[in-house]
Amino acid sequence: MVSQRTLKSLTRAVGVGVHGGQRVELTFRPAPPDSGIVFRRVDLPSPVAIKVSADSVSDTRMATTISAGGDPGAPKVNTIEHLLSACSGLGIDNLVVDITAEEVPILDGSAASFVFLLQSAGIELQSAPKRFLRITKPVEIREGAGPTLKWARLEPFDGYKLSFEIGFDHPAVNSTGQRFVFDMGSGQYKREIARARTFGFTKDVELMRSRGLDLGGSMDNAIVVDDVKVLNGEGLRYDDEFVKHKILDAIGDMYVTGHPLIGAYTAFKSGHALNNKLVRAVLADESACEIVTFDDASRAPAGLADLAPAW
Repeated sequence: MVSQRTLKSLTRAVGVGVHGGQRVELTFRPAPPDSGIVFRRVDLPSPVAIKVSADSVSDTRMATTISAGGDPGAPKVNTIEHLLSACSGLGIDNLVVDITAEEVPILDGSAASFVFLLQSAGIELQSAPKRFLRITKPVEIREGAGPTLKWARLEPFDGYKLSFEIGFDHPAVNSTGQRFVFDMGSGQYKREIARARTFGFTKDVELMRSRGLDLGGSMDNAIVVDDVKVLNGEGLRYDDEFVKHKILDAIGDMYVTGHPLIGAYTAFKSGHALNNKLVRAVLADESACEIVTFDDASRAPAGLADLAPAW
């Protein structure tokens, strides 16, 4: 059987939110089968639990935000995509995340720190079958036209593959890889994707800070680009780090379905908003997807039965 997974023990992290600049404490706890990934706002007078789902996403400006009941005015948790990406890459189905503020800390700007924290707690197999969401027909969302065109698509595929193409028309970005294809079944998530950092342009950073955003951002947790070059002294971690971070984000955004995918994701200049529209469109069409399990692990798509060692 391909089994669900949770943590073996508790683990904790402390950091700052990239937008609010607040100090945030996280505690990751094991969770029972079929409970999914749940954030608990333990800083509130009465803790509020918010289960990750497509319907709980209430804002997609700058990051993916969930709130209780999907209500924008309810208690919320911002910037969940890097942590969700790490959970997807490690095959973690069930997790409780106690959080002391409304924003997941940015840590180093990638998913690598979350991967380390989760693996350091140990990953445990559970006595329940992993429930995959298999895409059964193509679904595509398109917006804009000409230079403003962007789109994202999910379609049937015997595995989980992501392909992303960016187009920033910027000399520092143009000198790097603009398109990348990643197969989750390769077992290379930690090596190829997890270390790719978020990025920002100095002109946008100045505007965001004038609006009270990006207060916790720095070159310690993001790639910063001026009009012509990358400002970080150590340069890029990958030759194509920009597009790889977009794939990292997409993996997290797709995981709000609550299930690992069996299908192919392809996108051009997509972002959190378009990704969430795509997920909602797929889930709204009963003919576009189905839940499947594998009693015999050998029948699962190659590589998806054991995304990371469980110990």
